[in-house]
Amino acid sequence: MSVLVELFIGGLMSGLVVGLAALAITLVFGIARFPNAATGDAMTLGAFVALSVSAITGSVIIGGLIAAVMGVAVGVGAYVLVFRKLAGRSSVANLLASMGIAFFVRAVVGLIFGHQQQVFQLPLVRPWRVFDIRIQPSDLTLATVALVTLGAVFLVLHMTPVGRRMRAVADDPGLARVSGISPTRVMIALWAMTGSVSAIAGVMYGIKTVVTPEMGWDMLLPAFAAAILGGIGHPVGAIVAGVLLGALQEMSTPLVGFTYKIAISFVVLLIVLLVRPQGLLGQAEGAR
Repeated sequence: MSVLVELFIGGLMSGLVVGLAALAITLVFGIARFPNAATGDAMTLGAFVALSVSAITGSVIIGGLIAAVMGVAVGVGAYVLVFRKLAGRSSVANLLASMGIAFFVRAVVGLIFGHQQQVFQLPLVRPWRVFDIRIQPSDLTLATVALVTLGAVFLVLHMTPVGRRMRAVADDPGLARVSGISPTRVMIALWAMTGSVSAIAGVMYGIKTVVTPEMGWDMLLPAFAAAILGGIGHPVGAIVAGVLLGALQEMSTPLVGFTYKIAISFVVLLIVLLVRPQGLLGQAEGAR
């Protein structure tokens, strides 16, 4: 029983990472109307930047902050250089463009940082024991970072003028445009937010596991599965689904093994698309 509880706690941590990545995906889909395949490689870039900065400064906090700033720069740069020029094109064109950006970022990361596995140099800390259950202090720290990040995102979405404009564009792009909302400002805010969220998720994932150029690509399927399970375009649903999916994957490890636990995401994705395509918290929409 203690092993299952420890797997569940580890699954919650993995689920927060998946939830952050799914949040970035669902925000782009809800406002820009296309699935962003570059989310995973933005996570990879954030992890490598944080790893390099922390090795120089000796502070993972400074590394994470620089990684978040780099994520903002990459997200806004991708919009200005690529996605703004594709405005009005089909979602397939934007999806293919995001795949091209993903391959480009991955190639640059591999060229600069190499392809070998790397790890964050963190001090060894004795785990806490609660009723014969081991809890890593670093897990609580990462959970706090994730919750603060989520709180900041939802604060921006619901308590600031730019957040209200973003939600207006997500609800009805045509009405938002005729109401005088500047699409450029909304998109810059969107890509800055999703870039920073993706980078922070990558730093968390790198601290929990190892840092490689393919780490973000491996996280893309669980992130998409969580975004669809929660209801595409629904931020709260993405977080809830990410946590559920992460816990399910970790608790299935004794049955399917570490290598095949990611297949759980694929199974969940198929079931949701067949049974409830609108997701857990999404609503079915009619077509005219």
